[in-house]
Amino acid sequence: MYGRLIINDIKKSKLATAATTILLTITTMMVSLVAILTINLSGSIDEMMERAKTPHFMQMHSGMIHKKQLEDFAKVQTNLADWQVLDFLNVENTKLFIAGKPMTDSIQDNGFSVQSKKFDFLLDKNDQIIQPKVGEVYLPIIYEREGTAKIGDSLEVNSHKLKIVGFLRDSQMNASLSSSKRFLVNEKDYQELKKFGNVEYLIEYRLKDVGKISDFEMAYIKAELPANGPVLTHTLFRIMNALSDGIMIAIILLVSLLMLAVAFLCIRFTLLSKIEDDYPEIGVLKAIGLRNSDVKRLYLAKYTVIGFIGCLLGYLLSFTFRGILLKNIQLYMGESGNQELSITVGFFGTIVLFFGMLLYVNLILRRFRKISAVSAIRFGISQEKIHGSKGPLIAGRSFPKINSLLGIKDILSRKKIYLTLFTVLLLTSFILIMPQNLYSTISSPNFSRYMGIGQSDLRLDIQQTKNIPQKSEDIMEKLSRDKKITKSVALTTKAFSLIKNRKAEDQLKIELGDHTIFPIKYAEGKAPAKSNQIALSSSLSDDIEKPLNSTLTIRTSNGTRKLKVCGVYSDVTNGGKTAKATFVDQEAATMWCTISANVKKNVSVSQTAKNYGKKFSYAKVSDIKHYMQQTFGSTIQTVAVGAKVSMIVALAITALIVLLFIKMLLAKDRHEIAILHALGFTSCDIRKQYFMRSLVIVALGTIIGTVLASILGGKVAGVAISMMGVTTFRFTINPLVSFILCPLGMLLATLIMTKIATVSSKKIKINDSIRE
Repeated sequence: MYGRLIINDIKKSKLATAATTILLTITTMMVSLVAILTINLSGSIDEMMERAKTPHFMQMHSGMIHKKQLEDFAKVQTNLADWQVLDFLNVENTKLFIAGKPMTDSIQDNGFSVQSKKFDFLLDKNDQIIQPKVGEVYLPIIYEREGTAKIGDSLEVNSHKLKIVGFLRDSQMNASLSSSKRFLVNEKDYQELKKFGNVEYLIEYRLKDVGKISDFEMAYIKAELPANGPVLTHTLFRIMNALSDGIMIAIILLVSLLMLAVAFLCIRFTLLSKIEDDYPEIGVLKAIGLRNSDVKRLYLAKYTVIGFIGCLLGYLLSFTFRGILLKNIQLYMGESGNQELSITVGFFGTIVLFFGMLLYVNLILRRFRKISAVSAIRFGISQEKIHGSKGPLIAGRSFPKINSLLGIKDILSRKKIYLTLFTVLLLTSFILIMPQNLYSTISSPNFSRYMGIGQSDLRLDIQQTKNIPQKSEDIMEKLSRDKKITKSVALTTKAFSLIKNRKAEDQLKIELGDHTIFPIKYAEGKAPAKSNQIALSSSLSDDIEKPLNSTLTIRTSNGTRKLKVCGVYSDVTNGGKTAKATFVDQEAATMWCTISANVKKNVSVSQTAKNYGKKFSYAKVSDIKHYMQQTFGSTIQTVAVGAKVSMIVALAITALIVLLFIKMLLAKDRHEIAILHALGFTSCDIRKQYFMRSLVIVALGTIIGTVLASILGGKVAGVAISMMGVTTFRFTINPLVSFILCPLGMLLATLIMTKIATVSSKKIKINDSIRE
């Protein structure tokens, strides 16, 4: 019996059934994909770091090193499992050629290494430890993905040629966010190449208890060991590896949650409409003695079938898209080893969604208790009061036209019905606009200011070279005499000891100079302007427990200096633990120097960057757009894909829901439409009334959704952006996309579907629809 009733009911409401099934399918697919991708991403990172034996703590150091000092330190560390010092040969990009093309446009610190003997292994695509032969070189996998190199190409450093025979996975430097990239060569080739570059040391440690990394870092600082470079930890390596794909998963999760809300609203609307249509039948069933639970079971049976089909299709479809979305993860990090677990978790998510839907339907069906058998049989419709509206009067009106006025009055008199459509359109506008705003934000040049990087046209980095102060002076002098340059500043990073309890307990890398010329965005406070002020990155502020307006003491070459924390900012450079100040200390050793400059409006930034790169070969010169593209390119590309998919999904949902809504409204209003025909209204007039209803609802839903997507969306997107190390940011909105194209797309989808749906109003006959 149930089967026959379900089949007959589906035949009577094909559109509603199809819409509900499609929404459940898409929602289930996204929920399953989030589970599958999250498990696989986490597993791939864990597996790669386990196979490579990634160090738990690494100090990069430029300059002299005393291994005896490091050995003495290692002997007294009870939590230490193993340690080593690896050489990393930095080579200027002007000396580096791949397939005959110079690497001058690369912002990466490219260098050569030999395979480690203890840990921190460089792996091939089969996750095997690489042992290159003489004359061979393996490049980071990112260069294959970007098309910079392919197997068989030659790599040349001055006159020394090597053949590219493969690509490697580097658990430390895989991500584009990592500023360094390791090329793997044979020991013999490395010795030949040594004369062409500068050696930087990677001082690496693996611990027995990874949870005590902060204690180990503190011990390292107190021992005053080599520290002329950034500190990187196991946690930071995980974040950098997860960044691009993690943001993609976050976007899918957000869209799937919004889709879930839309699907449940659709179920509520279709179910209530169906109950309205079935009022006489429900009255008869109650009159012959069926209990509420028996009647509810009839509807639950239908939605059990719809839910089962939709959830099953969605789960199966997730396997189709899983391969595409996992491709990038598997390329960079290999297999996760969690495939079975991810499939199980995805299936569990599908089951939860299925039973959640049935519970929701059951809650809606509780209104059967309020249905009287007598009134249902007598009136054939629900006797809920339709609240009148004191809206504009119709009599005597010539403008606005009466069709538009009737449409508006219908909305005001049946607010509950239109509230569902309004809510759906609000949510879909959120799905549509929020990813567009996120993409506009991270692809904007202004976004660099949220990353701890001032917004300028040119960026010149001087590091891993001798006599940095003199070289930075030479560049600044050249910039000051260049009429194409409008303004410039040199920011020099030096290391100072943080004093706690009269002892040096931490080391601060402080960027000294004028921070007001190319300011960054501050989460709290402002840039240092006085010599007794300092700004801290958010991670450093949390680490040393120095919030805004607190004071700290550092040791300089001139004695101790007390500084007040005037600002806190986000930073993703140099391990994320940086500081900014304006005081002068000529005696302190320079770690590196960053020079920023702006050019005149009509001057080519890229050409200026090339000219300065040729003039000052020891500096890494790039225009800021190119710098951001290389650093965050993969992340920007991921968000761009997410924004496009979200746009397609949102517009498709809008079209489907509007078509369903208008179709059901027409079925509900057959009696009223017949009366309007009898009064002389044409089908064109009735269509205009429905157009006005759709127009008003879509306008309200889109406007409010756009505002919410711009305000609340920024907070929601902040969760995804925080994965990049950014603690606060504001949307950089593209007005053309967010305020014109997106709302226009929703409006067109709504009006087109309204026109298609109202075609059937011509078929409504007066004699068949007006009851005596």
